[in-house]
Amino acid sequence: MSEATVLSAQTVIEPIDAEGLANLAAKGKANPTSVVTLKAKTVCESKFRNLTYVRNLEAHVIDEPPHLLGDDTAPNPSEAVLATLGSCLSVGLHANAVALGIKLTKLELELEGDINVTAVWGVGDLDPAKKLGFTDVRVKVHLEGDATEEELKNLVAHSNAWSPVANTLRNPVNVTVDLA
Repeated sequence: MSEATVLSAQTVIEPIDAEGLANLAAKGKANPTSVVTLKAKTVCESKFRNLTYVRNLEAHVIDEPPHLLGDDTAPNPSEAVLATLGSCLSVGLHANAVALGIKLTKLELELEGDINVTAVWGVGDLDPAKKLGFTDVRVKVHLEGDATEEELKNLVAHSNAWSPVANTLRNPVNVTVDLA
């Protein structure tokens, strides 16, 4: 069975607008130092249930599981970081596949991260040598389409290298937290 026959038997993921992608790329090349400021507002609703508002969208809910004293109504903040990374990598994979003319039939990411939670938000074990946050994050990309395995590997590597969220996790970032 030819690759074209196999691809036609599978459902191709609806691609993004290639012309719109080309226009975004041209805009970025024309003004390579452009920086935008993203904003969010988080409001504690009850216990550890937080509502985060972005633009004019419905609230994004964050909670904690019962073993961390939450009501288990939504992902916890660290799980949300993994979800954000997965979504960012997925967007990059999809955009770059479209740019390369690759038709994808499967795009799924499995993420897991190792984190020491014994400091319990600053009220538990406060050893100053403790590394806070994720120490290791692993992503498995399940990607299929009308490309060779080598092309798919290159697509994954390129998308990882240019992922804003992956690079935020890899690189130091200035964070200030002040009482308003």
